[in-house]
Amino acid sequence: MSHIEDDIEDSAAPLIEHLAELRTRLIRSVIAFIIGIVLAFVVAEPILQFLLQPIEATLRDLGDPSPTLQYTSPQEYLFTLFRISMVFGFALAFPVIAHQMWRFVAPGLYRSEKAAFLPFTIASPIMFLLGASFAHFVVTPLAMAFFLGFADVSSIFANLLAQTTDAVPDAAAVVPATEDGLRITFFGKVNESLDITLKFIIAFGLCFQLPVLLTLMGKAGLVSAEGLGNVRKYAVVGILLLAALVTPPDVITQMILFTVVYGLYEISIFLVARVEKKREADLRAQGLWFEEENGEEDPLVKEFDEDEK
Repeated sequence: MSHIEDDIEDSAAPLIEHLAELRTRLIRSVIAFIIGIVLAFVVAEPILQFLLQPIEATLRDLGDPSPTLQYTSPQEYLFTLFRISMVFGFALAFPVIAHQMWRFVAPGLYRSEKAAFLPFTIASPIMFLLGASFAHFVVTPLAMAFFLGFADVSSIFANLLAQTTDAVPDAAAVVPATEDGLRITFFGKVNESLDITLKFIIAFGLCFQLPVLLTLMGKAGLVSAEGLGNVRKYAVVGILLLAALVTPPDVITQMILFTVVYGLYEISIFLVARVEKKREADLRAQGLWFEEENGEEDPLVKEFDEDEK
């Protein structure tokens, strides 16, 4: 009986140590997050100006000499700045948080697993930054031009149908009134305009994680290049649905997202194929690559042999 109790105590001790270490890592991560929020809040207003720049540029292109956004509640602007601080504070603290999580997980990994997993940890934030940059500098301006420019297009048709004298509006994002109509004007809210921009940034940042995710799954043996190629037609449908959901009803913007994400999917297939060939070559060099049980050589081996020839 005492022997069983000793075994239970021995197994409980490492668990308590792991929980204590996890607590330490989480506390350090939270502290880094709070520091990141404070630092981001100091420069939150310039960040807001930078994020809203596509809307400003679109309004100027449409003829508004002094673009203006408004807020309609006393706390709205402060909460908008705090929201920016949360997002960019996490971005600033991410290296520290990733390092703490890595220090917690790394002792349980083999040396080969560490070498395989570390590049993906570095590639993930880089790909997210590329996706976010693409969204801010390419997609958001196109979306704003579509949304805000629609008022100009609709006003032209309204004036032509009503046979009024002014065929083109004299200000940005304005639908001029007919003789018996109302003048419809765009008065943008700060938080709603920021919401659109952040949605694009997060959506494209996550989409650019596709090669990292699929390559990591391929390295773990969860997916194969052949399997990804076989479901290519389903992937096309899924990407089209994704483009319709996260972009405005603008065919050009949707086609840009579809082209980018589908290109990332094809790149993922190529990267997974390279991972498979490298793993196969390593196993063959170690004498650990075996044939199938039915006596036929594994298709990967055949593919490797053909490449060698």
